[in-house]
Amino acid sequence: MSVQLFAEKVYTGNSVLENQLIQVMNGKISAMESAIPDPEITKVANLSAGFFDSHINGGERYYFTQKADEEAIDDIYNASVSTGTAYVLPTLITSPPENILKGIEAVKNYLSANPGSGVLGMHLEGPFLNPVKRGAHVKEFVRAPTNAELEEIIRYGKDVIRLMTIAPEMFTDEQIQMLVESGIIISAGHSNATYEEAMKAFSQGINLVTHLYNAMSAFGHRQPGLVGATFDSEQVYAPIIIDGVHCDFGAASVAYKIKKDKLFLISDALFLGEKVTEFKWGEFDAYLKNGRYTNSDGNLAGATISLGDAVRNAVQVLGIPLQEAIEMATIRPATALGMADQIGSVSIGYPAVFTTFDDDLHIFEVLKL
Repeated sequence: MSVQLFAEKVYTGNSVLENQLIQVMNGKISAMESAIPDPEITKVANLSAGFFDSHINGGERYYFTQKADEEAIDDIYNASVSTGTAYVLPTLITSPPENILKGIEAVKNYLSANPGSGVLGMHLEGPFLNPVKRGAHVKEFVRAPTNAELEEIIRYGKDVIRLMTIAPEMFTDEQIQMLVESGIIISAGHSNATYEEAMKAFSQGINLVTHLYNAMSAFGHRQPGLVGATFDSEQVYAPIIIDGVHCDFGAASVAYKIKKDKLFLISDALFLGEKVTEFKWGEFDAYLKNGRYTNSDGNLAGATISLGDAVRNAVQVLGIPLQEAIEMATIRPATALGMADQIGSVSIGYPAVFTTFDDDLHIFEVLKL
């Protein structure tokens, strides 16, 4: 089936094109050309590739780690779509082995039943973290890696786990090699690694960190830590939560200047829409107050923003050019996760799955043709 769409501005992933007629054939972009508006063709003001959130914990109702099933995954996906994000990696955090396997199975079943959805797999955040930097993760479930459990996760998670957060200083060289060779993208996070330990991990094939600044060894002039190593490693991608809560906007501005095209956006939303005001899962709890989720220990327990909110903050608070902010929500996460040949660009052969938005950056919608 052939469909046409006119966009006044198209943010392709590496440029901005004006007054474009986009031809779609069987769900993929088949042609793009300059044109004038036609009243019989659907017109949008601003269009980009579908936003991609690689770190989101819950939807409007359900928290994936607590309810590791297809209903929770669907809630995350639909809540994301309603705020303009087309692609997601539902995130399952530190929990018992059986819950991790249950989550993997749920994602596997969801992908099989919904092959055209924007759920691209899952993000496993933990459980092999540094207890010192566990943040809101339940201490009872934070554990050191064993070869047996790693092998089981790799075996069950093949083609399902797209991203896994670990504290590299808790791993042997053999274990890191095992993960890197599995094809799962590995990210350093919830880590108290020294600068030297972090640089070693980066040399072993880890080229990503988890929520820059948060739950990682901070930068100091005598102890540069994981933050310093990230700043000093040009190849390392750094997702960041630009909500003014998880890091000061000034710190986000510094990161933007240093990491340049390796900085990208995530929501790390505990829930979207702020409809859930209190939450408890075993020893994990969260309370919404003044636009932030914190647990009973006073630690941040996840964000409240959508990816669209992050784009707006990047442009209107940090002064990042709109084209670049859009890239931070599309092509950059796609590249960091090894998916840039599938999503992240508006160009011929790519899916006709778009995010459209108004000039004020308040309305973000997913458009799928």
